[in-house]
Amino acid sequence: MKIVMKFGGTSLGDSQRIRHCARLVRDQAGRDRVAVVVSAMDGVTEELLELADAAGAGDRPAVEARLEGIRRRHEEAAHALGKPGLPNALLEGLERLALGISAVGECTPRSRDAVVSHGERLSALLFHRALELEGVRARVRTGQEAGLVTNDRFGEAEPLLDPSLRRMREILGTALEEGEIPVVTGFIAATAQGIPTTIGRGGSDYTATLVGAALEADEIWLLSDVDGLMSADPRIVPEARRLERIPFAEALEMGMFGAKSMHPRALEPAAERGIPVRLKNTFKPSGEGTLITNEGPFRKDLVRAVLLVGDVGLVTVTGAGMMGRPGTAARIFKALGDEGINIRMIVQSVSEAGISFVTSGKRLSSARAALEASVLRTGEARRLEVEEHVAIVAVVGSNMKGVPGVAARVFSAVARRGVNVIAIAQGSSELSISLAVRDDSGPEAVRAIHGEFLPPGA
Repeated sequence: MKIVMKFGGTSLGDSQRIRHCARLVRDQAGRDRVAVVVSAMDGVTEELLELADAAGAGDRPAVEARLEGIRRRHEEAAHALGKPGLPNALLEGLERLALGISAVGECTPRSRDAVVSHGERLSALLFHRALELEGVRARVRTGQEAGLVTNDRFGEAEPLLDPSLRRMREILGTALEEGEIPVVTGFIAATAQGIPTTIGRGGSDYTATLVGAALEADEIWLLSDVDGLMSADPRIVPEARRLERIPFAEALEMGMFGAKSMHPRALEPAAERGIPVRLKNTFKPSGEGTLITNEGPFRKDLVRAVLLVGDVGLVTVTGAGMMGRPGTAARIFKALGDEGINIRMIVQSVSEAGISFVTSGKRLSSARAALEASVLRTGEARRLEVEEHVAIVAVVGSNMKGVPGVAARVFSAVARRGVNVIAIAQGSSELSISLAVRDDSGPEAVRAIHGEFLPPGA
């Protein structure tokens, strides 16, 4: 079998954890051909982003403090792995880059990607050293060296799939045939001109599924600090159960609503090629985790999971002038799209006199400004209402399709707990039902719905 093993940041938090992951690779490589994808060490990407911000602001003391913290952490890990000088060249390059940005006093998206790319490059070096200690033959490749090519949309670059998969198949496939374990940096890539890029949220998972697609892997393992996907957040619902096996459609829907350890974009290369993806706990390696596959059997529960998305707000645009006027919705969402505002949920009344949408609480003021400068200024809409402190409760399950009364049970369950529903959305696929509620009512709504459809012992 061919297995792609991707280790997240929490799995690589220090030298002991890196060594533990290296042993997992060693043991798996004794049975299968293995390729590895690594994230930056836990918290390092955030440190690098703050370093880039400090450099862009010309804050030399903050830059030096951030550099020192990053240097100390990686040097300590390298020392514990028996090669104290290992990360020096990369750290020196990072220092030159940060000080150069600081001297200019501006951090462009391209420069930010160059700074952030150091996290995975540093962790890959340390991981390779740990594999050496385990007697494993391996070689580190950056995303660029592995063949991953993207456009130049820095910070959220899109892989160019055809050339990337072709090159990755050639480079990494050859390595596997020669008995070598490729260790690939997740999250980072490069343009065709060799300029470093990053591929945004979920980027390391995305790298792993692209590697899996290129190699035609038998399974892709995403290893982190959780046991797999759960039917609800255990902090909200203590009796939440681990989902042993779910279809890609449900996993993609759950990823859309922020299910931990997964980003929907990252699943697409595997879903399109039918490659199973397994979410596993690095620290419980004997556990089966959650298998995402289109091959059953699956449990027959109507509802698979109940998820909560907090820190969002509801914006409602209304006006009689919107009724029967083609293109109003397009202009509303174009204004938001031009500002880079992501929409999590949309509701439109049948009268066409109002459109409501949910977006991140941090972007509410930007959404208001964008709409005031567009549809309100032109008179297409007359009123704009913004409601803060909202949460989305998402009910996910492919078995809901075509079953009468599911929505009625959802709303009855939350009503019995005294939860008021502000807005409702359901797609024609019937894979999910989304409710907007006050954020302080969100956990109670989750418990109510989970108890209705997934009671303990069922």
